[in-house]
Amino acid sequence: MVRILVADDDASILELIHVYLTREGYSVHRAHDGQEAFDMLGDGKWDLIILDVMMPHMDGWQLCMDIRRYYGDVPILLVTAKGESEDKIKGFRLGTDDYLVKPFVPEELVMRVKALLRRYRIFAGESLTIGNVRLDAATKEAEVNGALQPLPAKEFELFYTLAGFPGQIFTRDQLIEKIWGHDYDGDERTVDVHIKRLRDRFSEENGFLIQTIRGIGYRIEVKMD
Repeated sequence: MVRILVADDDASILELIHVYLTREGYSVHRAHDGQEAFDMLGDGKWDLIILDVMMPHMDGWQLCMDIRRYYGDVPILLVTAKGESEDKIKGFRLGTDDYLVKPFVPEELVMRVKALLRRYRIFAGESLTIGNVRLDAATKEAEVNGALQPLPAKEFELFYTLAGFPGQIFTRDQLIEKIWGHDYDGDERTVDVHIKRLRDRFSEENGFLIQTIRGIGYRIEVKMD
């Protein structure tokens, strides 16, 4: 069963989220502040975490950073009253995967949760297909319409990361940490160089676009017929 941790100091919001997600068959566990949520993180594997930003004892920004630091690539959805673009950018830079502003329609929350779970399950697989390109994580090979397309290792990892989460925004810092590691001492221009090389190899004719999100980073958008 999918286990979801929800952290919010508003009891009514906690109850609302609990009701709608349990209806979908998820196992929902509630934390009433950031510290309680952090203490619960070690209680087994979490498939998704929903965080409010403004919480006592530990806010959602700090909790998001700690989740990424200690628990890796668990999906994170920020649910907050803050809707300013600067707050959204800050959330993505700290490692959140999606952002929902209060007041929200519960059905939209459910849809976003399902979308995040799908993205992470795709990424966890050994292969994935985007447009007419197939990526094999086991062999680190790319195929275009069945024909092998050689890719250097870092380009493959960057492409696989973006392709595993269509529509998901990744900051340059997130990509550097995922692909080059915590100890990388270069700068974020490395990501830009590798993105340019991928764009030179793959165009809109392949069924997708690598988009620049100004001030944040990159995402892949699948071309709709």
